[in-house]
Amino acid sequence: MEVLRDVVVLLHIVGFAVTFGAWVAEAAAGRFRTTRVMDYGLLVSLLTGLALAAPWPAGIELNYPKIGIKLVILLILGGLLGMGSARQRRTGDPVPRPLFFAVGALAFAAAAIAVVW
Repeated sequence: MEVLRDVVVLLHIVGFAVTFGAWVAEAAAGRFRTTRVMDYGLLVSLLTGLALAAPWPAGIELNYPKIGIKLVILLILGGLLGMGSARQRRTGDPVPRPLFFAVGALAFAAAAIAVVW
């Protein structure tokens, strides 16, 4: 059971790595757009995060402040990605740079909290 939990933790980190990696690729190309890959990475992070928030195996101590902070970051990140995607579809223009850089900062912060805390 512990191996399964470790695999879910790994997938959780990979989800944020996909989101951040797609963001870095867009930033390096100078496009400043949100992509579906960022959305998929966020979805993987959400699903695996919800699985990790369940107390399995029995007896594991959950860090509720960490779970809450990461959930808030995930919700804000999802909102920013949604706003960016909607704006891109409506106007065809790249997202505003502050919004784009906020996506990268939040993706990095979520991964950092997962690893460091």
